[in-house]
Amino acid sequence: MPLPDQDPERAGSDVARERAMFPLGSPLLPGAVLPLHIFEPRYRALARRCTSNDDPFGVVMIERGSEVGGGDVRADVGCLANIAQHQELPDGRWVMLATGDRRIRILEWLADDPYPRALACDWPDDPAEVPAQERKATVARLRRLRARASEIGALGVTAAESAAIDDQLAKLAAEPAEASAWSFQLASLVPAGPFDRHSLLCAPDPASRMDVIGEILDGVEELLGER
Repeated sequence: MPLPDQDPERAGSDVARERAMFPLGSPLLPGAVLPLHIFEPRYRALARRCTSNDDPFGVVMIERGSEVGGGDVRADVGCLANIAQHQELPDGRWVMLATGDRRIRILEWLADDPYPRALACDWPDDPAEVPAQERKATVARLRRLRARASEIGALGVTAAESAAIDDQLAKLAAEPAEASAWSFQLASLVPAGPFDRHSLLCAPDPASRMDVIGEILDGVEELLGER
């Protein structure tokens, strides 16, 4: 997906850094949790490098192609991932748990040897507030749709996962937070496919992200027969 129109001076830090990159079938949002089971040799090399140096790696969505073997078409916006837990297994595979940190913009893809790499810079949100009334109304709307999905057996998560989401939504409804972090937290709880999640990641500011969330919930309402 192309980047939204934006003044280059506002596109983020002008300091480009080489980053190890992990293209995946779905984007990672800031604050979200990413479990990984790593078996491909180039990503084993990435895991060794990042764990040895305590470095984050970038995650971008694959727009076309496969996660395995290369030859994919990758998005130009991604998210840095911090490694929270990791273990190298006896057969060389890795299991890892990472968390989304901050959004990045890809300036140039480098060679994939020994693993995918890119020059990237931070891309912080533009400043934009989300009124408290809009925050509460959107959380209430998502709660209502989740309750309706549960009634008809279409929730799509386990009881434990559903309880965890309900707890997070309760916190978002009750606790004030900086608009960017709050909007990403809510975005991670919205039922959305990879391309909708990428649209949430690419929204230039929290207010625009709320507009995307509203559009996604419109689609959920139609699927549930609520409209």
